[in-house]
Amino acid sequence: MRLDGKVALITGSASGIGRQTALLFAREGARIAAVDLSSDDNEETAALVRQAGGDVLTLRADVSKAADCQEMVAKTESHFGKLDVMFNNAGVMLSEDGDAVSTDEQVWDLTMAINVKGVFFGCKYGIPALRRAGGGSIINTASFVALVGAATPQLAYTASKGAVLSMTRELAVIHARENIRVNALCPGPLRTELLMKFLDTDEKRNRRLVHVPMGRFGEAEEMAKAVLYLASDESSYVTGTEFMVDGGLTAAYVTPE
Repeated sequence: MRLDGKVALITGSASGIGRQTALLFAREGARIAAVDLSSDDNEETAALVRQAGGDVLTLRADVSKAADCQEMVAKTESHFGKLDVMFNNAGVMLSEDGDAVSTDEQVWDLTMAINVKGVFFGCKYGIPALRRAGGGSIINTASFVALVGAATPQLAYTASKGAVLSMTRELAVIHARENIRVNALCPGPLRTELLMKFLDTDEKRNRRLVHVPMGRFGEAEEMAKAVLYLASDESSYVTGTEFMVDGGLTAAYVTPE
């Protein structure tokens, strides 16, 4: 098993990429700290992990709050004895998010608090735990919109994911010689509840799909497989990357330097 003996903390584990990653990690031998703000949905994730034979600890945390993030790491170490993998995956995509003119300050602030500050706090408290374990892997969920503009305006979300990608690169350089790898998962458009709520009309969905060479939305399970590679020792020489899993979208629209 590719994560045998490892302990992984996953934020945003109640649904989507987080849930599918928790299930896949458990099947690959990891013990899971499943963290989410939604306790009921997170317990459903935990039940699925246990059905698959996995060992899981559920924790409730608001990743925009430092104390919550400090506590989730401390409880993971206390329960499992260490932390090897930190998947900073929790995020929001608010339907009120639009262009600079239409987006309210409150929408901007909430998006930044969860999507950017949440990753910062995860790293702030997760990195010392990884040091205590002798090293490990951090995966931060960014997005293809960190590299290209979104066809449907979502300025706060796009800016937040650009920040996550930049933060990932800098942390990767800072901690490279501590046996701590830091990479960004950059999903393309996915058929998840989060995106489908944002793209709430056929027109919006088709506008997004027309840019994807594969012609379909990705699946959360496909993202989980990419996270598994970044979490495992198979990616031992991979750090500071933007790991694109986007159906070819950025290959079609990003101009090489």
